[in-house]
Amino acid sequence: MNILFLTMTGIYDLSQRGIYSDLLRSFVSNGHNVAVVAPSERRMREKTNLKKYDGYSVLRIKVGNLQKTNIIEKGISTILLEKQFMSAIKKYYRNIKFALVMYSTPPITFANVIKYIKNRDGAKSYLLLKDIFPQNAVDLGMFGKKSVFYKYFRHKEKQLYMNSDLIGCMSQANVDYVIKHNPELDKGIVHISPNSIEPVSTRINADNRKKIRLKYNIPSDVKVFVYGGNLGKPQDIPFIIECLKDNADKPDRFFVICGTGTEYHKLKAYTDNYNPHNVLLINGLPKPEYEELVAACDIGLIFLDHRFTIPNFPSRLLSYMQNSMPVIACTDSNTDLGKVIENGGFGWWCESSDCRHFTSLIDKAVNADSTEKVIQAREYIEENFSTKKHYKIIMEHFNEII
Repeated sequence: MNILFLTMTGIYDLSQRGIYSDLLRSFVSNGHNVAVVAPSERRMREKTNLKKYDGYSVLRIKVGNLQKTNIIEKGISTILLEKQFMSAIKKYYRNIKFALVMYSTPPITFANVIKYIKNRDGAKSYLLLKDIFPQNAVDLGMFGKKSVFYKYFRHKEKQLYMNSDLIGCMSQANVDYVIKHNPELDKGIVHISPNSIEPVSTRINADNRKKIRLKYNIPSDVKVFVYGGNLGKPQDIPFIIECLKDNADKPDRFFVICGTGTEYHKLKAYTDNYNPHNVLLINGLPKPEYEELVAACDIGLIFLDHRFTIPNFPSRLLSYMQNSMPVIACTDSNTDLGKVIENGGFGWWCESSDCRHFTSLIDKAVNADSTEKVIQAREYIEENFSTKKHYKIIMEHFNEII
């Protein structure tokens, strides 16, 4: 069947590795034709273009800047997205009839695009709910529930849900949250549809591990904890800095932080001013180099602001698990991420409001024999977060509603 996939991820082709490209390759390998519609932000200096491949195509639409920009430009660009996507789809896919339209959040402004495809083609619609907006912005104090921004985006969010035949959530806590806060929805359409990847072997031998650590001046004889990904408000960078300070005088541990984001400068100011001996801060890396770096580390870190009332479930977890790495998650109490990690036997959890608790988990990880957790991390991802299983979940629910 023909499938339309709307995303805000900068996909160029499906050879890339990631939660969406990996999943879509599963659809292509199972004989479906996939049309990907993705943005190309203004700073990329790229015109709207369509490229066709074996079993799929990628339509990249020129839009305004959405990331690494100020909140005003991001807001305007987000509002304009719907019309820009609608116009491009009408132009480039006018002769293709889609049976299924899939899309992920963010953003929440695709409701009219989805409604158009459903009416035009009789398609079924499937939402991959990765972000609950605008409540996440309210949690972080970006605006209040009485503001015009909240009212506008909450209306858009409800429209999106109502235009979705199926809503796939990352975890049970997400399912419960959506049903509780949107009682008008049919509970039967909301289900678990987890983040997933196509797990590959990323382990490296001891010699390569030493070479990579030497390359980045990382000690070879201590436990190395790595955080990779966004460094923005959701991660509560001031709290991360407090955690690093609390571990600054402990020579048996080393922290690698690699990423970009609006709050990166705060970490840079900390490392410049205090020059901690056990912290390496890297302003992002190309994906192959990042994956090489992660493979040379011991334990993955996840941080989420303690103020979140929505149950986030970061996909960053999967890159750690793929490397057979135990995980320490320091998050709010509303996500069930910690429950999954602890019940799965591959890591530790604490609330992100007490850096001393975080340090106690670091102490535990430094002194623990993590052999069993290493094995459990790899086994858990293959059993629960593989694209092979995710594809089956989506198709089973799709076949039920047709």
